[in-house]
Amino acid sequence: MPSPALGNEPQHTAEPSAHDVPGRSSKVSRAARIALVVLLIAELMDILDQSVVLTALPAIQESTGAGPAAVQWLTAGYSLAVAVGLITGGRLGDIHGRRKMLLVGTAVFTVASLLCGIANGPGVLIAARVLQGAGAAVMIPQVLATLHVTFDGENRSRAFGLYGAVLSLANVLGPVLGGALTEADLFGLSWRPIFLINVPVGLAVIILGRKFIPESAAKKAGGLDLAGMLLSALALVLIIFPLTEGHTHHWPLWCFAMLAAGLLVLCVFLRHQQRGQDDAPLVALSLFRGKQFSGGLSAQLMLGLLCGLFFMTWTLYLQRGLGMSPLMAAAAFVLLALGELAGATTAMKTAGRFGRRLPQAGALIALASMAAYGLQVSSRQADLALLAMTVPVVLLGFGLGMVGGPLADMSLAKVPHENAGSASGLYNTAMHLGIALGTALTALVFFSATGGSPDGAINRTAFTGVLWWVGGTLAVMWVLMFCLPKQANSQAD
Repeated sequence: MPSPALGNEPQHTAEPSAHDVPGRSSKVSRAARIALVVLLIAELMDILDQSVVLTALPAIQESTGAGPAAVQWLTAGYSLAVAVGLITGGRLGDIHGRRKMLLVGTAVFTVASLLCGIANGPGVLIAARVLQGAGAAVMIPQVLATLHVTFDGENRSRAFGLYGAVLSLANVLGPVLGGALTEADLFGLSWRPIFLINVPVGLAVIILGRKFIPESAAKKAGGLDLAGMLLSALALVLIIFPLTEGHTHHWPLWCFAMLAAGLLVLCVFLRHQQRGQDDAPLVALSLFRGKQFSGGLSAQLMLGLLCGLFFMTWTLYLQRGLGMSPLMAAAAFVLLALGELAGATTAMKTAGRFGRRLPQAGALIALASMAAYGLQVSSRQADLALLAMTVPVVLLGFGLGMVGGPLADMSLAKVPHENAGSASGLYNTAMHLGIALGTALTALVFFSATGGSPDGAINRTAFTGVLWWVGGTLAVMWVLMFCLPKQANSQAD
């Protein structure tokens, strides 16, 4: 099988042909395998950098003299920049070539990581984090889009299975890696290696990506819808910013005013896209005509909400409710990660055999495990040890691991190749919007109950309430997956 073009300039007028695309046959070429690894590493860098900073925040605060607001913006600034830019980043890949925009985004991300690593004050560090998020917003949509247009059949399902495994591991291992690198104090650099490690990795992605990733672009992409880009960015800022900051400021009136304005701008954006269907809109509204993409996008939103609600409250429960050390709490995350890896591996090995039943089974396993964990939390109280919670935590991870890859695979299966970047941007945006909603819900169902108190009993009671919400989210996600096809490769809605 011929390998993809090696380092050639992008071909903007056509999708790769079946003869040039790795993965169209049952056997994947060496070049295709390398391309897949490079794409997954790019995805890994983004997901890790969303959470790797969390366990390093105390060291960063001590080193730079950052105040509480500045510390919060080290995470919020990155997440906001990513969420706002994903839709535009995806469309840029459709227009200018997905490999090209992946490399451009990676270059920006790598330079920004270097700036983060050498920053000598909180202002410079926050600015570099925002730039890092902007680079990720251009880089990340190209991963799913390239997988979508490059692989087919069982190879496609396996590729998305690996994507799900990387996603699962990165989500829970980020804080562990951040803590380990900070604690190691490599070369006396304290927290700085959590960013500097991206520099050699980013350079490797650029070099190998240019050589092995096949270029693809929409046949008739048109130009970039600048008005749509500005409207979508403004709508997302107005919606996500108050959801993220509301609890910190005790939900003042301006938060609700921003949310209302964001919804209004979103309506204007959708109207603009509807009028511009013949003039290369930023988002092809035709994507939402089939329930497969709409249902999958909604399920992804629920998955993001679950992550935003569960992981932060679980960390606080483990340390405040059960009195665990940060290291023991990290060990609990490792258990969850091992379960997710096993679930994602199972999904990958059964690729294409069970259709929507596979991620639905994962959601049900996660729901049952969450119920069992809730019973433990309620009955064992402060005596619940890490060993005792191992089985439900691992099974919870196993269920979630079965969801990510197949959900992305089937949600994007019917998306035309010319809209692959736009659809990928929307899909990733749904995750980030879900996380913002989960963060806001955390304030309502957890922090409002604890009042910020470190008291163990109060935190245990509040976390028990959170588990009901997480269970409800899993149930809604399971229902939404009925929009996915019964068979993975089905073309029917």
